[in-house]
Amino acid sequence: MASSNASMLKWQIALGLGAMGAVGLAYWYMKASNKKQILQTIEETGSAVEVEESDFERAQRYKTEGNEMFKRGKYDEAISLYNQAIEAIPEEYKTDLATYYQNRAAAYEHLKKWSSVIADCTKAIELNNKYEKALFRRAKAEEMVKDWESALDDITSVCILQNFGNQSALLMADRVLKELGKKNAAEEMKNRKPVTPSNNFIKTYFSSFSEDPAYKKLMDVSEPMGDGDLKGFLKAKLAFATETYEDIIPACTEEINFSESESNYKLEALSLRASFYFLKGQFKEATEDLNVIIDSKDASTEMAVNALIKRSSIYMQSEKLNECLEDFDLAAQKGPNISDVFHHRGQVKLLMERTEEARQDFQKAVKLNPNFAIAFIQKCYSDYRYAMQTQDVTLLMESLSGFQKGIEKFPDCPEAYVLFAQVKTEKQDFQEADELYKKALKVDPQNASIYVHKGLLLLQWKGDTEKAVESMKEGIKIDDKCEFAYETLGTVEVQRGNFVLAIDLFNKAIALARSELEMVHLFSLRDAATSQLKIASRLGIGPQLLKSVSA
Repeated sequence: MASSNASMLKWQIALGLGAMGAVGLAYWYMKASNKKQILQTIEETGSAVEVEESDFERAQRYKTEGNEMFKRGKYDEAISLYNQAIEAIPEEYKTDLATYYQNRAAAYEHLKKWSSVIADCTKAIELNNKYEKALFRRAKAEEMVKDWESALDDITSVCILQNFGNQSALLMADRVLKELGKKNAAEEMKNRKPVTPSNNFIKTYFSSFSEDPAYKKLMDVSEPMGDGDLKGFLKAKLAFATETYEDIIPACTEEINFSESESNYKLEALSLRASFYFLKGQFKEATEDLNVIIDSKDASTEMAVNALIKRSSIYMQSEKLNECLEDFDLAAQKGPNISDVFHHRGQVKLLMERTEEARQDFQKAVKLNPNFAIAFIQKCYSDYRYAMQTQDVTLLMESLSGFQKGIEKFPDCPEAYVLFAQVKTEKQDFQEADELYKKALKVDPQNASIYVHKGLLLLQWKGDTEKAVESMKEGIKIDDKCEFAYETLGTVEVQRGNFVLAIDLFNKAIALARSELEMVHLFSLRDAATSQLKIASRLGIGPQLLKSVSA
């Protein structure tokens, strides 16, 4: 019976070992051998001898204990244990050492010791230059201490290493770019030299007003300009007619400095000078001139309202939205029958995505002046936007029909073709959009922006980058002061991996920017390209790979 029991026991053990497989067999064999050795040692020495712990094992133990303290929120204790781990680990274990530094940085992060976070992450990155977790943590600490450029480089590294697939990293990059853009724009504005924009830009600006009293005086050919040398406003009028725009501000200043008995156009000169200060990005000087008109008892309603509209535009570009809307409200009170008030306010509301309010303003602008081409087309566009937002099919059809009527009524208005082409592009009616751009260029062949829009259409329609770039370069050839062309072409070159060329194009756009708000945007584009170029070189990533991940 005893023999039978012994056989059964061996069979059960064998079955169990068989189920465990070769690894299990080895484990149990080693365990049994170790047990035999330990028992033998106890027999010989009378006590158990501790197995000696290696430096690496001790370091790992400290790290594990540090992690436990970290989980329990005991960050100082965790740091102490990470210190011991760093001191204990042999120098050849670089990857593990990098992890220890990164873990200690995480503990410092909870204690808001940003310089220590940056220092430890830096050590971790020196050991492993593609350590994403350390790069991200250092970027966050650099953001906290407002070291925007370093933060951008680190978060760009994370984005590139993760193929631009990490949403948190992308949001942070956007945040940092904006802050760095603000810093660079503020510095640039201090040393910025005013630039007179292109002739086409000036023409477009004045055409956005249907009732500008100073502009009407400029266009009035019935009034004789006088004999002999022209002075003051009349000299500015001649400069405007001959497109020698650099002479306008000095001529207006001369008129403004005349005595009351000498000057016949003081308010017109103030209005015209303010317009050119605005066009050159000299917002402070423009505002001062407009304030004089608004406060003047001699200013007509039309003159005062026009000044309020122009001042509101300055507030808009200076990100003073409340002041902008207050000026529009005051203009609407003073000139409830002046179309320009509602046309310009409608544009602001459209930018604010208050589409229904924009529609109401454009409708009123057209009602007050049915022959105001740009207001009519903007009304069609706002109707289209609102129809798309509300899925109103009836309004959508009306807006598309409105564009057709607008083109028939105002065949010489390039904006009619351009805005309708943008709508057609959005609806993927690419062939029709292309035809509309061609018609726009026949009407206004010196308008560089149309060439840029045409290039964007070619990209979306045919994916033809070469033709798109060719069209945009043609725009720059026609108007070398077209900021929009430099910005758009620079963006295309980034997508093509041509970062050095893109940076140069963005710098040219920055030189032409009129407001700090525009500069922030352009600097963000330039700084993003600069950082990607720098980090790609640092990480050893070639242009082709970077091109694929940045697209």
